Amino acid sequence: EAKGALKHVFKGNVAHSLSISELEIIENGAIGVREDGTIAFVSAQNDVEANIAKHLNGVDRAQVSVHELARTQIIIPGLIDTHIHAPQYRFAGTGTDLPLLKWLEKYTFPFESQCKDTSVASDVFDKVVRRTLRNGTTTAVYYSTIHYDATMILAQRCAKYGQRAFIGKVCMDRNSPDFYVETTQSSLEDAKKIVAQVKGMHNPLLVPIITPRFAPSCTPELMRALGDLARAEDVPIQSHISENKDEVEWVRSLHPELSTYTHVYDHFGLLNDRTIMAHGVYLSDEELDLFKQREAAISHCPTSNFVLQSGVLSARRVLAKGIKLGLGTDVSGGPQPSLLHAIREALSASSAVFFNDPASKPLLYQEAFYLATVGGAQVIGMQDKLGNFQTGKIFDALVVDFASRDSPFDVFAGDSVGEMFQKFVFLGDDRNIASVWVHGRKSIPFEEESQSTQ
Repeated sequence: EAKGALKHVFKGNVAHSLSISELEIIENGAIGVREDGTIAFVSAQNDVEANIAKHLNGVDRAQVSVHELARTQIIIPGLIDTHIHAPQYRFAGTGTDLPLLKWLEKYTFPFESQCKDTSVASDVFDKVVRRTLRNGTTTAVYYSTIHYDATMILAQRCAKYGQRAFIGKVCMDRNSPDFYVETTQSSLEDAKKIVAQVKGMHNPLLVPIITPRFAPSCTPELMRALGDLARAEDVPIQSHISENKDEVEWVRSLHPELSTYTHVYDHFGLLNDRTIMAHGVYLSDEELDLFKQREAAISHCPTSNFVLQSGVLSARRVLAKGIKLGLGTDVSGGPQPSLLHAIREALSASSAVFFNDPASKPLLYQEAFYLATVGGAQVIGMQDKLGNFQTGKIFDALVVDFASRDSPFDVFAGDSVGEMFQKFVFLGDDRNIASVWVHGRKSIPFEEESQSTQ
């Protein structure tokens, strides 16, 4: 089949963000998807037959699958989780009694170290990929563990279930427990191997990402080498920054010669236009200006910031500087694997900022939805491919059912499509997600589920 051949047409309501302030709702719209997973057309429904005819490219009309959505359904862009720790899903919803640094020591490092056992890694990675997909996460930016084998298992699971993923082997060679630490040499060698192996899978959904855990756990030698590796291999970088006050002080004591936490990463070549830094709660204006200058991105993880009592990021302040901003669940500092939850918590966080700073206007739900879709696409450097429905972009999408059998909310006869969508944003969950599409292919329901329901 020609790659340009039309494969699917979805007829029904559509919602997506055109800009941070403009949520477009198309009632009775249509989206055409090509064999190669790209969007052929987005139109009003009355033009749909003309559009199908125009885009057939020699394919028989009978070979195009037409999906007719009900009035109580809508198609929306897939959600992009810009920060999630796959191994920590094992203890999500527990261990919420300690601040960040003590939490890492008591819960995170012991759990992550157990992924040296590939059966432990297989179990948790299988579950986290399935769970996040079910919740509508079409793209996840993952931290794995320090282990090469475990990290490859995570890549394989994402490939198996059809989730777009950035796969990061965590690097840490100092200030770490003796049972969970690497040598500088082995950390770098394994990072290189992961980049080569993930690229070698030749899977368009998978991207390797260089992952120094955070400055305190990486020696200057390792940070510099990882920055060089990211440049040489042209791959993105992720780490954590300015999440908690004690952490910021610790970095200051480790690097007194550098003026700020952001300058530490910049100094070692880890701050560039493909960098994703999680949190950024306590960044100064000078640091945000450096982010802007380097075109680095921030992943806002409000759930985790509340649960670990880290602080509250002002999303408005970051947006006002023109810095790329997306949302992260930060499983398991954030116990909830759903980005819908992160959207709601982002709204709460912006209200909390507003209480202390009345000039800082709280986010609107349309803006938080934008951050979970278009904002996330900008953060991962795929804004020309993902985030909303535009001709030529890739079709990563959710079919949402407002009236699903077990829906956690009710719809009423007078509800407009926009009102039903807003209810979903505030009240919906995985029970409302009828199907999940990644790169033009259906990932959810999983094959074994759809067979059992036939």
